[in-house]
Amino acid sequence: MDTLLNAVPETGRKARAHGHDGLFITFEGGEGVGKSTQIRLLADRLAERGHAVRVSREPGGTPGAEAVRHVLLDEAALESFGPALEALLFAAARSDHVEQVIRPALARGETVLVDRFMDSTRVYQGVSGDLDPGFVAALERVAIHGTVPDLTIILDLDPETGLARADARRAENTAQDRFEKETVAVHEARRKAFRAIAEAEPDRCRIVDAAGDPETVGEAIWAHVAPLVAANSGGANVS
Repeated sequence: MDTLLNAVPETGRKARAHGHDGLFITFEGGEGVGKSTQIRLLADRLAERGHAVRVSREPGGTPGAEAVRHVLLDEAALESFGPALEALLFAAARSDHVEQVIRPALARGETVLVDRFMDSTRVYQGVSGDLDPGFVAALERVAIHGTVPDLTIILDLDPETGLARADARRAENTAQDRFEKETVAVHEARRKAFRAIAEAEPDRCRIVDAAGDPETVGEAIWAHVAPLVAANSGGANVS
């Protein structure tokens, strides 16, 4: 993991690297940590305070990227794919998403909230897929075009609890996706990898305990978001 982090482009460690007026906040973590719930709560909170908010997800966010998403979550389609091809597909979807959705929204001064971004590729393909760190870093540079998040919230949760949550929220007629089917040991390794990224990039990343109820977790997230929003609003009170 250390080697992978050392290969990450230096722009990934600088705040406001995207050069636009808007704020870019990403949410990361393992399965069942509650990313979509927390993004919805934060989006509502920001909107109530008069902020223009754009919510999106990866892979996805554009018609082309959504098409890639269906392939990436389809076990049958991926039977002949290796980690490198999978990473290339994620990078292609991300590049389209960045150019068509994220950068234009930031240029308009919007706050962009995205469910998964570059750190998921570092962890799911880079670490779990055992890819060459230089290859992963090169893909990242091409895909994000310097569009680095201002803040990354890493929701941290025991994998067994997260998988139980994922099972509980899934409709009875909906099968587990291929990531949810993996062993607890694999999920634990990913959890450690996300924490290692946060340790390596403390200016960008914040770890939030996701074990509590949604409102409690939401307050912990807001404690990290509010100062950033205030600074971007000229010091206005956003409490």
